[in-house]
Amino acid sequence: MNSDEKSQPVFEKGERASADYFTGNVWVKFLVPKSDIYNCQIANVVFEAGARTNWHTHAGGQILIVIEGAGYYQEKGKPVQLLHKGDVVQISPDLVHWHGAAADSSLTHIAVNTNTEQGVVTWLAKVTDEEYRHVK
Repeated sequence: MNSDEKSQPVFEKGERASADYFTGNVWVKFLVPKSDIYNCQIANVVFEAGARTNWHTHAGGQILIVIEGAGYYQEKGKPVQLLHKGDVVQISPDLVHWHGAAADSSLTHIAVNTNTEQGVVTWLAKVTDEEYRHVK
């Protein structure tokens, strides 16, 4: 493998994510669409530096697998966790949380929405700039 191949992303960026649910530039590429056969949905999600989700929940839970960059994950009422390449986060059903890129790094993760027969995502309020700045 040459150096050009090593620097290429694993998956294409996909479609630009809605500003209704994300702050900053975020792209989502669905790898496995929601399916009654597999009861999951899998997406590659790319966050530019400083970009993040709104607070949200997943009725069936979620698993995040960080494949590039650095970022944050926070459950409501708990301290922020730093995310780095290779980290895996298991998010319990209905847990209010957010995730996104660090201020000085992009972040790419694989999002596995599990048990999708229970629902995929419930979007809540935006993570404010003040909340985001207090992650350090």
